[in-house]
This record gives sequence, C-alpha cells and structure tokens, in this order.
Amino acid sequence: MYHENDPNLLQRAMNRFWEWVGDLLSSVSGAAPGGLLGLVVILLAVTALVAALWWRLGTPRRTPARPGSLFDDRPRSAAEHRTAADTHAATGRWNQAVQERMRAIVRSLEERTLLDPRPGRTADEAATEAGRALPAHADRLRAAAREFDDVTYGGRTTDQQAYLRIRELDLDLEQAKPQLSNAAGGTAT
Repeated sequence: MYHENDPNLLQRAMNRFWEWVGDLLSSVSGAAPGGLLGLVVILLAVTALVAALWWRLGTPRRTPARPGSLFDDRPRSAAEHRTAADTHAATGRWNQAVQERMRAIVRSLEERTLLDPRPGRTADEAATEAGRALPAHADRLRAAAREFDDVTYGGRTTDQQAYLRIRELDLDLEQAKPQLSNAAGGTAT
C-alpha cells in the first residue's frame, strides 16, 4: 500500500521515468543513422531549424493579425498621417510612428498624383510603383516598405532610428521631382 507522503514513492517514480527515457533513447538511437551521435546531430539540426524559423517569423500570435490595407476605412490626408506619426514618436511608440509615417508617404504620393489612389494597396506595391516615378528613392522606399511590413505583419518591434530614416525619406520625397515618361519612349526629368 502506498502512502502519499512516502519518500520512496517519489524516488521510485523518478527511477521509472528515467528508465523509460533511457529505453526510449536507446530504441531511437538504434533506428537513427549513426546511433546516438546521429540522434544528437538530428536533434541539433531540428532545434536550429526551429530557432531560425522563430527568429525570422517572430513570436507566434495568439490572435490573428487584422487583415488590413495600408489605410483605415476613412482616407486621411498625408498631413493627418504625419501628425499621428509625430504624436506616436513623441511618446516612443516607434511601431505606430513608422506605420503612420509610411501611410503619410503613400498618401502624399497619391495627393501629388504620382500614385493612383487604390484601396488595399500594400506597402511593397506602393514602394515599387513610386520607385518608377522616383528612381533615385526606390531603394529607400523598398526599405521603408519592409520596415512597415515587419512591424505591421511580422510582429517585430522597431526603434527611433528606423522612424527617423522613414521620416527623412518622407521629407525628401516632398521635394523630389518625378521622372516621367514621354511619348517617344524616353524619359523626361
């Protein structure tokens, strides 16, 4: 008869557990190529793969990300997005500041008619389209779109430097002259 405070009960349970683990490892190592060493290599490879996926994809979310477009339901002006970005930046909410500043960039390009207004456009699509009209800024536009995607959909966090880079891009784009195509197939500046 076992008594719940019997110290030998715990010891016997632990011994049985470790015997079971030993038997399991023995049977698995016998089936793994290279025996026990092969099993260790396989376990390390699987662990490295899981770690790489975790690092690349970020922490899994319990609630699905809200499917959204680059803009809210009611279109806001570029100035409204800039104001929201500055408000977020002033309080150190860099993810939201980056999101709003990227939205300001896209809205500004739409207001300047360098992009056609299009609900549901992704940041990557906007960067690619804008890069055609503003090729000198194409790389920075793609980098800003990646930063936006990382914080919006990738669950990553960003910092002040990333926000300042996107803010500087926004200010530079306000002064940028588009490279427009002419009828003869060349380009005009």
